[in-house]
Amino acid sequence: MSKVLFRLVLSVATVAFSATSVLAQSYQCRAPSILKPAPAERKPASEPRRVKPITNYLLALSWSPEFCRTRKDSRRHKTQCSGDDGSFAFILHGLWPETRGPAYPQWCRATKALPPAEVKRNFCMIPSAKLMAHEWAKHGTCMTKRPETYFRISRVLFDAVRYPNMDRLSRKSLTAGQLRNAFAATNDGLEPDMLRLKINRRGWLQEVRLCLGKNFRPRRCPAHLRTQRPDMQIKIWRGA
Repeated sequence: MSKVLFRLVLSVATVAFSATSVLAQSYQCRAPSILKPAPAERKPASEPRRVKPITNYLLALSWSPEFCRTRKDSRRHKTQCSGDDGSFAFILHGLWPETRGPAYPQWCRATKALPPAEVKRNFCMIPSAKLMAHEWAKHGTCMTKRPETYFRISRVLFDAVRYPNMDRLSRKSLTAGQLRNAFAATNDGLEPDMLRLKINRRGWLQEVRLCLGKNFRPRRCPAHLRTQRPDMQIKIWRGA
């Protein structure tokens, strides 16, 4: 099943997000030379285990400058936010299997520690070993049996997405509709209603989330995923 899944992703990614331009999402990224296995993430007692049929996916892209805005001196987020291991634009928050309605599959089975080689392989996409372990345990286990397969699929999809000029957009008076339109214009096959934005209470962009069908092609986002009004004003933090 894992091989079939990966072949499907590989076959559709290049046509699902056909690029007109590409901007690097990490600069001078380098994984720490000494990496330990990422400890296995355990299911919190407060969260249920839900094993459900997968009907679609969500690719969640976190805007790192905003995340790191108040975390530059945080030891917990040092690899992503200190600048010692590179600077980051969009990173992959996660690839999330979905089902009909909001009760998505999660924590499908227990996991083991992620080996250092897997952490290093994915570091420039997810510059946090803890986040990798969390995404594999909570979401990846509902897709496939091996973390290598989950992260390989994630890399193919992450690398296929093309990004508008975020520096230019950050200097404009911007609305949610304009940002969605900018992403759609940069990716053939992507329409504004196929993505959602996560905006914090102060009006700053936190994430862009792309809705994908079971075949990993972009699709219209389901009704239970809330969206902002097209005329809602948003801001993009581009870093100090």
